[in-house]
Amino acid sequence: MTVVLATVSRDGVVLGSDSQITDKGRGMTYPAEKLHPLGYLAAWGGSGARSVLTDVERSFNENSAAILEAPDIGRALQAQVLPILRHHYDTFIPDVPGEEGAGTPSAYVMAAGWRDGEPWILEITPSGMIGHYGDIGFHAIGSGAPMAQQAGSLLSHFHLAERSLRFGCATVLRVLRALDLTSASVGEPFSLCRIDADGAHHLSEEEIAEIGEFVDEWEEAEQNVISDLFD
Repeated sequence: MTVVLATVSRDGVVLGSDSQITDKGRGMTYPAEKLHPLGYLAAWGGSGARSVLTDVERSFNENSAAILEAPDIGRALQAQVLPILRHHYDTFIPDVPGEEGAGTPSAYVMAAGWRDGEPWILEITPSGMIGHYGDIGFHAIGSGAPMAQQAGSLLSHFHLAERSLRFGCATVLRVLRALDLTSASVGEPFSLCRIDADGAHHLSEEEIAEIGEFVDEWEEAEQNVISDLFD
């Protein structure tokens, strides 16, 4: 199971992901990085066929400046992803003896950034459609996306878009931890990237551990409030 999610804060955007890749054809899982730089000002993550996402990563690395400087970033992303999808759809062999149900060449791509004081979160679907989620403030892709969306809804009363990037990082990490508890195929290490007017910063393991301590304090404070109110 894969999950990549993004949430908007008052001064930036936070992306997060788990690191577990599921290979249905071989019946195995293994760790891999799912968050990637998109130049110095944005980041992206993907879910689906690894061969497609590898080509997307190469294309984004080569064309990040043109994508981020384009008047319409969504269409610029689409222009890079569509030829890759078409190539893999055209060359895919669906009926391989002994590997029935091994997967498809479809993939979802989500990118996010901050431009002109506004957040943007964009998705390119396997059919090439562009989804815009910056105004919604939360989005997730991958097989774990429904659970992530539910977890995000349960935290919506904290008004995430009105709070700091630090709180946004804590929220994303808390959602990832919740998915880790409910799904055996979502697991650590987790990746986080915060993006503001100064650009994208991919958090180190030490920085993520520090955010984890903040999440622990947050959860403890909630328990204390509940005890004071109801016990």
